[in-house]
Amino acid sequence: MIKRLLVGLGTTRTAASVTAHAIDLARAHGAELLGVTVTDTVRLDWVGPRPMGVGVDEASAELRRERHARVDADIASAHTVFANRCRAAGVAHSITDEVGDPFEIAADLIRYHDMAVFGLQDLFEHAVVPEPADALERLIASGVRPILAVPEQHRPIARVLVAYSGSLESAKTFKHFATSGVYAPATIRVVTFGGDPAAGRRRCEQAAEFLRAHGRTVDTDAVPGDPREELLAYATRWNADLIVAGNSGRNMLLRKLFGETALTLVRESTLPLYLSQ
Repeated sequence: MIKRLLVGLGTTRTAASVTAHAIDLARAHGAELLGVTVTDTVRLDWVGPRPMGVGVDEASAELRRERHARVDADIASAHTVFANRCRAAGVAHSITDEVGDPFEIAADLIRYHDMAVFGLQDLFEHAVVPEPADALERLIASGVRPILAVPEQHRPIARVLVAYSGSLESAKTFKHFATSGVYAPATIRVVTFGGDPAAGRRRCEQAAEFLRAHGRTVDTDAVPGDPREELLAYATRWNADLIVAGNSGRNMLLRKLFGETALTLVRESTLPLYLSQ
């Protein structure tokens, strides 16, 4: 059951999509939304090594002022998008503006929310300083999950592709997706890649039986090849609107939490992702 959603209002250009996806979930579940913005003053104030000379300090101070002014303007714009769309949809909502380490703040807030909705690329920096390349991975490693990570363009979720590796953690992800009730009317396909096709089909059918027990409409497929290379192309051919991905149990920290295939999805996907484990 989803009743409280955390919504990351990263930049004006992603606020509309993030808000629209959150509203879709809020309407379906009677949930309330908390929009969050984060100003990371450490990143905004860092101007890098500066040469010595007259006027350098003044120029650095002016750069910091410009950055903060741009962030303030972008946050105000994101507020407007979020509030106006929530009011128009009749969805209960509030906004909090935080200052500090965005990963720590998000990890604290998710404790009191059922799920988070963030942009796939633009999370916190309001397009003023470059987002860390691994920002979404770091967010997940901080304990912020489940996450619906969405691109800049909103799309209704009617077809869901569940990428199932057979691992316990991968199973936890699709089980959380099923038991939370999100996108209950959607058509689901469970797909596995590589290995023994017959074993893959058996594995997928077991997952499908679980999903059907929770009222989902499901079919299955087993595909040869490496999922890191094949999954996104397969999702495009099948016209998936959302990919549900868990982890494959590798030995590095993020791979333990998240998995090789899911990491590839985070870095390359243009489709919404449901990330639980």
